[in-house]
Amino acid sequence: YNFQMDLGEFKKQYVKNELQITEDYGRILSMIDFGNVNYWFEQDRQDAENRAIEEDEKLKISLQGLKDFSDLFSQDVRFYYGSDNNKEGSVKFIAYVKRVFGRNRVFSKQIQYIRHHLKNDEVVLNTRITFKDGEGTFVKIPKCNFDVEMSVDSIRLMDSYDTLVMYSSDADFVALFRHLRNSNKKVILIKGGNITTDLRNNTELVVNAQNIKRYITLIEKQKPGV
Repeated sequence: YNFQMDLGEFKKQYVKNELQITEDYGRILSMIDFGNVNYWFEQDRQDAENRAIEEDEKLKISLQGLKDFSDLFSQDVRFYYGSDNNKEGSVKFIAYVKRVFGRNRVFSKQIQYIRHHLKNDEVVLNTRITFKDGEGTFVKIPKCNFDVEMSVDSIRLMDSYDTLVMYSSDADFVALFRHLRNSNKKVILIKGGNITTDLRNNTELVVNAQNIKRYITLIEKQKPGV
């Protein structure tokens, strides 16, 4: 008698019931818009059990937790996130993500930096490194959206799934969700914070990130000065 396997199946069923993912959803493809997910618990001062976390602690996404959780109901899990090839930390992060999710399940591209010139009142509040040019003081704001890549992949892979689970709160996915549902696909949205009515109306099921906190977060001590 394989007790280990039985426990695994029990957990799968438990989580599916908790999320209300019934058999009707069929084969599930999960897509993680990590640029969005990464900030879900940024302001949280409580852990999954609603206990206050210490001043020098912070809630972070557990990548292994995110993968294990997604695997409980997904046939396939794809991870999208930008990287900066000039920053060692960014390169190491993507290498780690590939170890967790699988090399061919992580999709990345170089982050672009947009110049944003600061107005006088912004200069006082700014915490980023500043640069100067002929137009004044500016900061470099990282930009790396994956809306297009994720939408193209969702449509390209349509024959391989019945339901798309999207980890994001990005209103730009409304057109994609509408198209998928017109093509007899179902959409489940796992979201942090508020979402637009349009986004909500184009899904079968919305899961609040706060309700899955215990599966996908960990508490990290902050370094002094962070």
